Amino acid sequence: MLDSIIPLFSDPAAWAALVTLIVMEVVLGIDNLIFISILSNKLPEHQRSKVRRIGIGLALIMRLALLSIIAWLVGLVQPVFTVMGNSFSWKDLILIAGGLFLVWKATKEIHHTVDPTPSPAVLDKKDVMITNAGAAIFQIIILDIVFSIDSILTAVGMTEHLPIMVVAVLVAVTVMLLAADPLANFINKNPTVVMLALGFLLMIGMVLIADGFGFHVPKGYIYAAMAFSAGVEALNMLSRRSSSKKELAERARAEADQAEARALKAEAEAAEKV
Repeated sequence: MLDSIIPLFSDPAAWAALVTLIVMEVVLGIDNLIFISILSNKLPEHQRSKVRRIGIGLALIMRLALLSIIAWLVGLVQPVFTVMGNSFSWKDLILIAGGLFLVWKATKEIHHTVDPTPSPAVLDKKDVMITNAGAAIFQIIILDIVFSIDSILTAVGMTEHLPIMVVAVLVAVTVMLLAADPLANFINKNPTVVMLALGFLLMIGMVLIADGFGFHVPKGYIYAAMAFSAGVEALNMLSRRSSSKKELAERARAEADQAEARALKAEAEAAEKV
């Protein structure tokens, strides 16, 4: 094993593949992390951090397990049946199922967010479900499987060296673990970011479905659109923060003017009495 790893340290191509793969794995991990953050934020506060770490830990275990059966995983891309001239592999079916689940989940969360008068019965059922950490972890596992398969197949397509794949996966999951709480807290404190993140999940779900049906959307376009949307939302947040500061300053100025007016009035009344 060491005989196959040591030569990689002196191979510039191996280092280039490692850096590129780490970047790709981190980017793919962000999709996974957004879903985990949104779902965990709907749990009671004392359970959120624990569920996030369990979700990320499961993602790591699944990625490493898939790497250990990489020969079987590569076989998932072989067609298993054909419909109207379109061949479908197990990978395609998993991506379609995961994409449908993601679209359903994002649509449901968006509806719950924008519906001004949710049905009490539906709300009660939702609250019962979301206070159950087990139900949240189950949903995280479903998406962990989809994202893990996509992640490992990406790694297989970029390098043939298993040690490079393992290191890239470990680094990406470590980044996810470090970013989990800050990202979830940021989403929780900024309600408009929740809608943006749900929009990302909706888009990612549609891309997974398209990939499953053989329509490959270049990932660069997807992440460029996400970055642009995040940039616009950042400008909106700065604008709202600036407006809030102006309102506070104007309110403080108005209160100061009122206090000064009251003081002048009191002085005038005191002068009249004299």
